[in-house]
Amino acid sequence: MSPTDKPIPDPDARLRAAVAQVAPGTVLRDGLERILRGRTGGLVVLGIDKVVEDMASGGFRLDVDLTAQRLRELSKMDGAVICDAAATKLLRAAVQLLPNPDIPTDEQGTRHRTADRVAKQTDFVVISVSKSMNIIALYVAGRRYVLEDSAAILSRANQALATLERYKMRLDEVSGTLSALEIEDLVTVRDVASVVQRLEMVRRISRELDGYVVELGADGRLLSLQVDELVAGVEADRELVLRDYLPTTGRRARSLAEAFEALDAVPGTELLDVSLVSRAIGLGGSNDSLDQAISPRGFRLLARVPRLPDVVLDRLVDHFGSLQKLLAASIDDLQHVEGVGETRARSIREGLSRLAESSILERYV
Repeated sequence: MSPTDKPIPDPDARLRAAVAQVAPGTVLRDGLERILRGRTGGLVVLGIDKVVEDMASGGFRLDVDLTAQRLRELSKMDGAVICDAAATKLLRAAVQLLPNPDIPTDEQGTRHRTADRVAKQTDFVVISVSKSMNIIALYVAGRRYVLEDSAAILSRANQALATLERYKMRLDEVSGTLSALEIEDLVTVRDVASVVQRLEMVRRISRELDGYVVELGADGRLLSLQVDELVAGVEADRELVLRDYLPTTGRRARSLAEAFEALDAVPGTELLDVSLVSRAIGLGGSNDSLDQAISPRGFRLLARVPRLPDVVLDRLVDHFGSLQKLLAASIDDLQHVEGVGETRARSIREGLSRLAESSILERYV
C-alpha cells in the first residue's frame, strides 16, 4: 500500500478511544484522580518512539506496571511521566519535554502548552492535570478534551435516555401505523418519511448516549444495557424501510449507501422537516410528492415472518415484486420460488396473515 492509499484516521474514533482509556474504573483514571486530589498537577504521555525520545531530556527510565499509586507518586516530581500507548507500563518519569516551539497552540499555561505541542508533534495521547484549574485535559488528534465528573455526565445521560425513550415510543407508533397502511395499500410518501425521520432521531440520540457510556466507563454499564434494549433492531428496520421504498430507476434512484449518506448529512435541526428527509431518500420533497401513493416491496413485513432466511426473503420479493402480490399469493404460488417448499410456503402464508390481522387490529382497536 502506498502512502497515498493509507486510510485517514478518524479523529472522533481516536478521541473516543482515548476517552475510553481514562474512563472511570480504569487504573489510569484512578491515578489521574489521585493527582487531581493531591493538587500537584501532572503531565502524562501515552506512547514512546524516536520523536518522544528526541524531545525528552533528563529524568530516569522505568519498566514497571502502571498502578494508580505509582503514577501519583511519580507525578509529584517535576517533569512528565511517559507510559506505553496501552497505558499498562510506566516507562520514564521526571522527564522534561521540549517539543517544537514553532507548533501553534492556543493554550496558556506551560504544562498545557507543552501537552498540546507534544500531542501534535508525536500524534500520541497526552494528558495534562491542572493544579490551578483542577481539571484533567486530553490532547489527541489536534483536539483538547476536558474530562468531566461522572455525576455530571450521568445527569446528562439520564436526560438523553428519557428523550430516547420518548423517541422510541413515537417510532413504535408510526411504525405500527405504516404496517397497517401497507396491508391496506394506503401508504403515502409522507408516511414513509415519518418513519425514516423517527428512525434517524432514535439513532442520533443513541449515538450521543454511546459517547456518555464511553466517558462513564465502569459507571456506564447499566446505561449501556438500557440503550441496547431500546435501540435493538433499529438499524435493521432502517435498512428494511429503505429497501422497501427507495426508487431504483429514474433520476431519483438511490442505492442504500447513497440514502444512508444523504440522511447522515441532514442537520439535526432540519431533521424535523419531513420534506427534507423525503428528499434525502429520493422520494421528493414537495407537498404533492409527500401525498403521493407508494407501495412497499415487502422486505419489512417478510422480515417479521419467523425463521425465514434472508436469501429466501430476497427471492420472494424479486419474484412477486410488491407486498400486495405477496399477500394475495397462495401456498401454490409461493412454492414457485426457489427454496420454498410446501411447509415453508404454509408458514409464510400463515405468518403474513397473522401480521396483517394484528396490524389492522392495532390500528383500529
